[in-house]
This record gives sequence, structure tokens and C-alpha cells, in this order.
Amino acid sequence: MTELAAADADLLTAYDAQLRGIPPSLPTGVHTERDGPLTRIVGQFRGFVATPRDMGVRGTDLDLLIARQRDYFAARGEAVEWKTRGHDLPADLTDRLTSAGFVPEERETVLIGRAAELTAAPGLPDGVTLRQVTADAELRRIAAMESIVWGQDWSWLADDLSARIAAAPDQIEVLVAEADGTVVSAAWLVYRAGTDFACLWGGSTLAEWRGRGIYRALVAARARSAAARGVRYLQVDASDDSAPILRRLGLAAVTTTTPYVWTPAAD
Repeated sequence: MTELAAADADLLTAYDAQLRGIPPSLPTGVHTERDGPLTRIVGQFRGFVATPRDMGVRGTDLDLLIARQRDYFAARGEAVEWKTRGHDLPADLTDRLTSAGFVPEERETVLIGRAAELTAAPGLPDGVTLRQVTADAELRRIAAMESIVWGQDWSWLADDLSARIAAAPDQIEVLVAEADGTVVSAAWLVYRAGTDFACLWGGSTLAEWRGRGIYRALVAARARSAAARGVRYLQVDASDDSAPILRRLGLAAVTTTTPYVWTPAAD
């Protein structure tokens, strides 16, 4: 990322201070474990490692810390994601993750905007409607749509969303865009209690429905919900396709994020 303006640097400071920790509400069966400066989240579809910007660990000690996370999830027969940001320290963290067998997934841009300034919605295409859903059958429809978009099996997503809703129904809102009874796009808003933030997730749209304002409408709908609850900022990890749209809406790019994933060998 290029050097940030002072206001955007303040946003990054708030992001590091408020969003680098563990969500306050975890689904049933999911728990956390501390290992020195980092936290493991265990019990999801794959493990997750959360860290502060600078773990204060270097060299061989960092290699050992990385290896412990890999070996912990290897013993469980599970993949694990180590979420990195472009401004993390030490600078050689990603090189050491790669040496330990972690593989980078797609880099995304971290953007932050003021919820109250993102509520204006474009008109939806004829026949497209938005609504909030909570039922398991609806969540499975979302997972099926995501599987088409990404060309992978995303069936796990239905269970993940269902568990989040069951654990804290007031902390997540799942929206679908439908046309003729078909889910053409979906997105969800996750509140972070005790912070100034809510987070935008999802936003995937079937290829034939892209470029028609649905993504922007889902952003605006979630911004209205967040603003109504007094949330100050919305944060999103955006793909290269979504980031330009969000920047035009007024969100500021503050850093990048890249998941580094270790996956056990297939039997």
C-alpha cells in the first residue's frame, strides 16, 4: 500500500486496536487457545490463527511458534489459516510461513468507511429483491450459490452461518438478493460488540448478474442497519473485483490481507 493520509492512518490504528482480536461471540463447539502472543480458534471448518500487528517474536523463536500451530492442527487432521496483513511485523513473517508449508491464498484489500455515509442505494434490477434470512434451508441456498461462484464446494458455509446465528442472532444479519426464486447474490453483516466497527462479508454474485448494482445495494442495506445501531465504521476485506467499487463509494484502503493456509496431505 502507498503511504496513508493522516485520517486513513488513524483508521488503520483503530483497525489494529479493535479488530485484530477474537470475536466476542463464538459458535457452540468453537473455542480459543493462547500460544504466546497469538490466539488459535479451534472447531471451525478450518483452524484460524489471530495475531497482533507485531508479535514481538523473531528468528528461530518465530519459526518454532509457526511450527507449533501447523503441528497442532496436523494432529487434528485439519487445515489452518494464518491471517496476515501487509503492515505486519516482522517483515519476514510470510517468508517463514512459506518455509513451514503455508500457502498464500488471494490477497485482498482492507477497506474502512463510515457507515452513515454508505447508506444510499442504487435501484435494483427489475425483479430483484433483498431480504434477511436465518433459516437453515435459506443458508444452504446461499452456500450452493457460493459454490457456483467460486467453483468449489462451499457447503461448509451453511453450517458456519447457522452456528453464528444460533450463537448470537443479534450480532449477524444475512441478506440475499433473489430473482425469480433464485439466490443471485448474498452478503452478511457481522457486528463487533465493544468496538466502533461492523464487518461486511460475502457479497458474491452470480456472473450473469454482476455489474447491475446488486453488490452496491447489499452494501447500502447493511450500512443502514449498522448506522441505525450506532456503528461508526464498516470494514471489509475486498477482492480485486470489489475493491474499486468500494473505493468509489468512499471506503479507504488501509492495508492488505493475505491468508496463509496449511493443509494436511490427502490420505
